[in-house]
Order: sequence, then C-alpha cells, then structure tokens
Amino acid sequence: MSKHTPRKRASKEKHDHNSHPSCLRIIGGKWRGRKIAFTEVDGLRPTSDRVRETLFNWLAPSITGARVLDLFAGSGALSFEALSRGATEATQIEASSIAAKQLTMAAQTLQTNHCHTINTRAEIWLDQQIDQSGYDVVFLDPPFANELLPDLLPQLEASGYLKKNALIYVESGSALPDSITPPEWSLHRHKKAGQVFYYLFERGES
Repeated sequence: MSKHTPRKRASKEKHDHNSHPSCLRIIGGKWRGRKIAFTEVDGLRPTSDRVRETLFNWLAPSITGARVLDLFAGSGALSFEALSRGATEATQIEASSIAAKQLTMAAQTLQTNHCHTINTRAEIWLDQQIDQSGYDVVFLDPPFANELLPDLLPQLEASGYLKKNALIYVESGSALPDSITPPEWSLHRHKKAGQVFYYLFERGES
C-alpha cells in the first residue's frame, strides 16, 4: 500500500534514500512472526496489525489459492500477508522506485518466487491490460491525500483484471460515497479504525 505523492516523487525519494528501513511483522500463516523491512518513503503508511487481522478474517474463506493484486503495495504488508496465508501469487504495483526495490528484497528474504513487483503508477498499469487472466483479490489503498478513489474504482472495474466474484479491499481516510462504487460491486464488510475507513466489496452482476 503506497502512500506516495507523484508530483513530489523525485525530491522526496532523493531525501528518503538515506532513511533507515523500518520493519513490519506478518501476523498469520506460514510466515507468521517473520519481519520484513520497508523504507519509509514519503506518505507510506502500512496497514496496521489491527486492521490486517480483521481484513484477513474476512478473507479467510477465499484467500487460499487466490491470485492477488496489490495496487499500492508500499511496504508489502497486505500482499505478503496474503501469500503467507495461502494465496498462490501476488502482483505488487508500486510507484516509488525505492519502495519497489525494497519489496523485491523482501520477497527474496522470504524466499518466494510467487511475488512480482512492478515499479509504475497503478493508473498507468491498469490501462496497459497486460494480464487478462484476472485476479481473485485486489488491495486498493492509495494515498489518502491524493483523492484517487473516484477515478480508480471505475478504472479497476473496466480494466478486465477482476474475476467474477473478485473481492476488492479499499482503505480510505474518509467514508466512501456510494456514487463512486461501480454497480457491479456489492458491499460485503466494512469497518472504521481511528481515522481509517476500510471496506471489502464483492464483484458480481450489475
């Protein structure tokens, strides 16, 4: 989940290059207790343990064998947790070159060949339509300040990357208005933790 502001990318990445790596802990599955490092680039905010625990309880019936797409991968907290809990493959999209390099290193540390990191912006990658085999679970957690969700939600639906009955996790700094949700999506679960609103949608027929 990347909280990166594109217009400040060059200056902030140069500044953050010397920052010390931080760590997060995988909380369930085969890598439970393992720590992975991430670099604190501007705006990156890993999903908290509390929220992750709730989310993966929601996903428990569906995560085994799933193909996962993490559109703002950042620290990799969500996609590595998914792989730990039985997902078969994760594609991580990350705009920051520094964060993307750290994601690749984290995958090497965990000795997994099932995690693929792509250094580009989510909206650009969605337009490319490279992989039409589809994803079962998508994590969509863009920078809160950028207000990207009104454009990203319909773009994701139109991209062809979602399987029928795909589950889409959305994290936001404010409540989502119904008007920005594609008609094909139905709200499955939602909750609020502090200033974070988080939702799980299921894709079906419009």
